[in-house]
Amino acid sequence: MDLNLIAVIVGIVEGLTEFLPVSSTGHMIITQNMLGVESTDFVKAFTVIIQFGAILSVVCLYWNRFFRLNPCKIFDAEAVKGITGVAKWKTYGKRFLYKFDFYWKLLVAFIPAAILGFLFSDKIDEMLESVAIVAVMLVIGGIFMLFCDKIFSKGSEDTVLTERKAFNIGLFQCIAMIPGVSRSMATIVGGMAQKLTRKDAAEFSFFLAVPTMFAATGYKVLKLFLDGGTEILVNNMPALIIGNVVAFIVALLAIKFFISFVTKYGFKAFGWYRIIVGGTILVMLLLGYNLEIG
Repeated sequence: MDLNLIAVIVGIVEGLTEFLPVSSTGHMIITQNMLGVESTDFVKAFTVIIQFGAILSVVCLYWNRFFRLNPCKIFDAEAVKGITGVAKWKTYGKRFLYKFDFYWKLLVAFIPAAILGFLFSDKIDEMLESVAIVAVMLVIGGIFMLFCDKIFSKGSEDTVLTERKAFNIGLFQCIAMIPGVSRSMATIVGGMAQKLTRKDAAEFSFFLAVPTMFAATGYKVLKLFLDGGTEILVNNMPALIIGNVVAFIVALLAIKFFISFVTKYGFKAFGWYRIIVGGTILVMLLLGYNLEIG
C-alpha cells in the first residue's frame, strides 16, 4: 500500500481517537495490524510524531485560553513595601507563579509522566507491540467507564485547580503508558476525581496533552536522529506532513464533538465502544487470528 495513503488513514485514526477516551495508541496499533504495516523504527516514530498535528488543534481551538497570563506585575514595589530579604523574593516568586499560573499547573501535571516516560521508554515500546495488552485494557477501561459518571458525579464549577490537584491528575496520566488505557480517559478521570466537572476535566486533559505529546514527539525525533535515522525522516517527510495535516483537521472536529457529547451524555457510550472493540480483538486472538505486529 502507498505510504502516503497509509499516512492519511493513520492520521484520521489519530485525529479521531487522540482526545476521545478510547485509546489512540491502541487504535493506532490495531490500524497498523489491519494495514499489515511492519513495526520498523520509523513506523514507531511516525505513530508518535503525527501527534504533533493533534497538538496544534488544541492550541488553535483554545488559542485565547492557552496563551493567557493572569494580570499581575511581578516586580511591584508596592507589593513588597516594608518587606526585605528572603521574604521579598518569596513575594516576587508567588507573584510570578500567579502570573503564569496556567502554565505552572500544566508543568506540575506533566512532571510525573515525563519522569516515568523517560525511565521506562524501552519497556513502553515493547508493550506497544502487544495487541493482546491493548485489547484487555480496552475492555477493562470500558467496564470502568460504564460506572465512572456515577463514581465521580460531584464535580463543581467552583472547584479550584491547585498544584496538588494538578499533580494528582498527572499521576493518573501515567496509567496511560499502558497501551489501551487512553491518556484522555486517564486524565479526565483524574480531573473528575479532583472534583472538576466533566467539561473542565476534559479541557484540562486537552491542555495537558500539549506538553505531554510535544515532549513525546520531540523525544522520538531526537532518538531517531541519534540512532542515525536522519535519512529515514527526510525520505519520508511527505508522509509525515500528510499525517500531521490530516490529524490536525480531524482532531479539530473530534474535540468539538467530544466536549458537546460528554457534557450532555457522559462516558457510557465510549465504555460500550471500548468493550465491543476490545472484546472483538480478544475473540479473534482466541480463534487463532495473527494480529501481532511483525
